[in-house]
Amino acid sequence: MKYSHISPLAFSIFFVSLFLCIQARHHHITKHKHTRSHISSGISVPPSFPPEPADPPSEPADPPAVAPSPSPDNYDNANGVFDVRTFGAIGDGLTDDTEAFKMAWDTACQSESPVNVIRVPRGFSFVIQSTIFTGPCQGALVLKVDGTLMPPDGPESWPKNTSRHQWLVFYRINGMSLEGGGLIDGRGEKWWDLPCKPHKAIRFFMSSNLTVQGLSIKNSPQFHFRFDACKSVHVESISITAPALSPNTDGIHIENTNDVKIYNSVISNGDDCISIGSGCHEVDIKNMTCGPGHGISIGSLGNHNSRACVSNITVRDSVIKMSDNGVRIKTWQGGSGAVSGVTFSNIHMDSVRNPIIIDQFYCLTKDCSNKTSAVLVSDIVYTNIKGTYDVRSPPMRFACSDSFPCTNLTLSDIELLPAKGDIVRDPFCWKAYGDLQKLTIPPVSCLLEGTPQSTSDNNIYHC
Repeated sequence: MKYSHISPLAFSIFFVSLFLCIQARHHHITKHKHTRSHISSGISVPPSFPPEPADPPSEPADPPAVAPSPSPDNYDNANGVFDVRTFGAIGDGLTDDTEAFKMAWDTACQSESPVNVIRVPRGFSFVIQSTIFTGPCQGALVLKVDGTLMPPDGPESWPKNTSRHQWLVFYRINGMSLEGGGLIDGRGEKWWDLPCKPHKAIRFFMSSNLTVQGLSIKNSPQFHFRFDACKSVHVESISITAPALSPNTDGIHIENTNDVKIYNSVISNGDDCISIGSGCHEVDIKNMTCGPGHGISIGSLGNHNSRACVSNITVRDSVIKMSDNGVRIKTWQGGSGAVSGVTFSNIHMDSVRNPIIIDQFYCLTKDCSNKTSAVLVSDIVYTNIKGTYDVRSPPMRFACSDSFPCTNLTLSDIELLPAKGDIVRDPFCWKAYGDLQKLTIPPVSCLLEGTPQSTSDNNIYHC
């Protein structure tokens, strides 16, 4: 009787324990099922002050000879994350990984996930040949570079059947972010002394809603970034470096591109920090540290008697140092069109040879002749520009066209002093019409008042 009395109780305890275990296991599985990775490509708020120059992140450590086996974290189709190693990329700095990147791009581009991420992992160096990554894609696309990307090393290693005029081109993309903490190494050293025109590093062509954020890029054979015929471009917190004597290594060049924001970045190179070509409007440049280099330039415009239109450009809250030029507008004789609605404000110059310059006689040789037509330059504002200049050149130079002078130049709160010694050079003006709203140092007494008759009668030069 005693044994039969205990058995029902033991059976009841066993049944309750089993039920609770099953419920706990079901709860754990349900919770895990709803866990998913979070993908973020938001833009950080730019700082209030221009950034201090910073060294680019160190290059990744030597990669293993063989890529590790793929894991669920490397390839997650359900969440739209694609690791290039899953598609066969080795990342040893020697192997050609071009086809693996193409496969990863095509797979991500065709994925129906709202956001698709191509992951380039840290600790690997990937060699890619000249390639065009083409859209449009099904959803937004993020190329997240945490490792290193590089082309073949110099002309002798460059495949003979591929273009030497471009490296990585992104074509007809709507909604793309190129971001990460990695490095793009252009390997331009072996190209710079050659007479042939080497390739640009990164080019976006006929694309829209673009973001470039967080990356370091160095030593491009020519331009580091080029945006052609693009719309809605946001560049944030990038570092561009090349030697001061490296030719044509512009940091960022834009052409026929509008609605552009370039913020909070450091550029040190051998040519223009930022260059703005024809067809650009609605451009905002803020919190930049530029130099050494050739400063921030609009142009050159009007080459080979071409028509050029640039408008609504703002450059503000920036530092330009140890550069040939500060803020510059340069046009060729013989062109047509107009540059208008440009504001340069709150800019600090540090030992800049030509802090403020308009040059409508731009020429790369000694045999350029003056012509009757020119790109009209008007409605240009310079305000709160201070610092030091190299006394080899005047601190301000306005060299304008005889036939189409510069008009409506406004100067306010300018203070430029010699970087060495106490010799103050006088500003230079030629056919420059404008107004001084506040006292400038040195004084600008060479500006002409009013508006020349020749400009008001030629509407063909307005855009």
